[in-house]
Amino acid sequence: MIVYEATKDEFLNDVFDDQLVHNICNNFKAKIGRVNEKEIRAWDNSMQYMFRVLSDSVIPSNAGVAIEFKIPHTSKRVDFLITGMDDNHNNSVVIVELKQWDKIEKVEGKEAIVKTVMNRHMVETTHPSYQAWSYASLIKDYNENAQNDHIQLFPCAYLHNYMKVGENDPLVDSVYQYYIEQAPVFLKGDAAKLRSFIKRYVKYGDNKENLYKIEKGRIRPSKSLQNSLNSMLKGNREFIMIDEQKVVYETALQLANEAIRTNQKQVLVVEGGPGTGKSVLAINLLVELTNRSLVCQYVTKNAAPRKVYAQKLKQDFRKGHIDNLFTSSGSYVNASSNEFDALIVDEAHRLNEKSGMFQNLGENQIKEIISASKLSIFFIDQRQRVTLKDIGSIQMIQKFASLYGAKVTKAKLESQFRCNGSDGYLAWIDDVLQIRETANANYFDNNYDFRVYTDPNELRDEIEKLNKVNNKSRIVAGYCWDWIKEGKNNPNVHDIVITEHNFSMSWNLGNSETWAIDEHSVREIGCIHTCQGLEFDYVGVIIGDDLIYKDGHVQTDYTKRAKTDQSLKGLKKMLKEKPDEALKIADEIIRNTYRTLLTRGQKGCFVYCTNKELGNYFRKRLKDIEHSYNENEFSKPLSIVAEEKEEY
Repeated sequence: MIVYEATKDEFLNDVFDDQLVHNICNNFKAKIGRVNEKEIRAWDNSMQYMFRVLSDSVIPSNAGVAIEFKIPHTSKRVDFLITGMDDNHNNSVVIVELKQWDKIEKVEGKEAIVKTVMNRHMVETTHPSYQAWSYASLIKDYNENAQNDHIQLFPCAYLHNYMKVGENDPLVDSVYQYYIEQAPVFLKGDAAKLRSFIKRYVKYGDNKENLYKIEKGRIRPSKSLQNSLNSMLKGNREFIMIDEQKVVYETALQLANEAIRTNQKQVLVVEGGPGTGKSVLAINLLVELTNRSLVCQYVTKNAAPRKVYAQKLKQDFRKGHIDNLFTSSGSYVNASSNEFDALIVDEAHRLNEKSGMFQNLGENQIKEIISASKLSIFFIDQRQRVTLKDIGSIQMIQKFASLYGAKVTKAKLESQFRCNGSDGYLAWIDDVLQIRETANANYFDNNYDFRVYTDPNELRDEIEKLNKVNNKSRIVAGYCWDWIKEGKNNPNVHDIVITEHNFSMSWNLGNSETWAIDEHSVREIGCIHTCQGLEFDYVGVIIGDDLIYKDGHVQTDYTKRAKTDQSLKGLKKMLKEKPDEALKIADEIIRNTYRTLLTRGQKGCFVYCTNKELGNYFRKRLKDIEHSYNENEFSKPLSIVAEEKEEY
């Protein structure tokens, strides 16, 4: 969808007559909705600069100009397009990403990320060259007309307020060089250079023909995108499927064919506990369905799984455009019916009712996802609900599937890839946390390394030592400590302080999305929101005062949660209206949170409890296991017994 389109001469006349912004606003309201005042000011400012750049008789008068081209299936809008033909009469489109920025800061350790001022705060965002390049990649990867008519796309960025500060300016630092080569960046005083860049590719006018082709092009994934994905998946051990995964995989592909062939909506619900390979299966389906020329996306509520799995899929490839295959569950508020061939929803239990920063957009994420796709696949574990806002359930999926006349298929994943393949450990954790009684009260596979520590410093030392092997060990904690924003640059300020052990660490800062794989994250503590849906070799879990042992029972105390925790937001109101139900839900969320944290480790889990009675209870449960092994004449020494320290 294009908000404003014209020939070059029409654009110049609209600017000269002060009609351009008026025309953009009218079209924007008609096609998209309410106009943001900041956008109006940006158009008014930036288009004056583009007026000067295009005021050149060599640039053909009938070249096409488009402003605010919304790329289908995304929320992305391209600022400015100029279309025509080059010297050899090849179809050409120049993409210009316009920025009002006047300063930036370099960000180390994150690909194509910079810091700049937005809404009076320094925030992280993508480098403008990356933005322009990614928009060109999106069009190339998904627009059939662009593919068939060999439309060449030439992205660039224009920061008309930005003054370069010497050769070491952060905007053009070497860490961004790859993307600057793909999409040159032009700064204040570079109008002539940008004009030359445009003239190089737009020699002849096209009377907006290429604009029409791009706007009307059917959406399908390109062969180059398919080949890139196949190359990334091939030989990537992170995503090898076995057993039931393969069965569910083939079922999903069959349902995709059914949905396309019969135009009958299909819904696949895949149940599976921690470590059953839900995410591995989801990525394989994303690649294969794209390979079959279907438009699909991998969807999660939390950003962390999306970012981590996109990074793992890419490995050493510099194929940033695959990031567009990974999106949030709130992306479908305004999606049209059957806009996507398939939506693959991981961690479906984390879906929310409303979307947006203020939870004020849309009606219901499950409903919107089913409406927007011909096939919707929901991977779900109903025992991983960890906030009051989590509404994902099989019952609700069935309700909205029925509303749209969709056929529902159910499948289960049983095989374990976490906890050394130990179904017994998962059942034991449920029994220990008193979530449910299981047959594994005194048993789990003795290859799994479970320890209870009396000193959190020793737990940290062991995790840091194990992490040196392959960067796959992390420390996590229950959300019982406030997230202190002030003083974060002070090494003496920490969030999580356990005074009696002289222990202090901080929550992860500024890298929630990639904390699970970042090189130095072992020095920071993750919470449920940074690790759910992900896995490690070893996990250290600090259990706070919201989980205690008293009067012979494991009990929860929601009042011990941090003030900055949003998981139980709305509980006070619910306590007044339905106190019994509110307490039951809060109890369930706290137990589910620790169940999730305690099942993140594939090879081992180490625990420290701030409540001494709970620590003793864990140790007793381990001793019961040891006793059970001895009774059954197991001769192999247990690696799962608690550290032989003195009792609390």
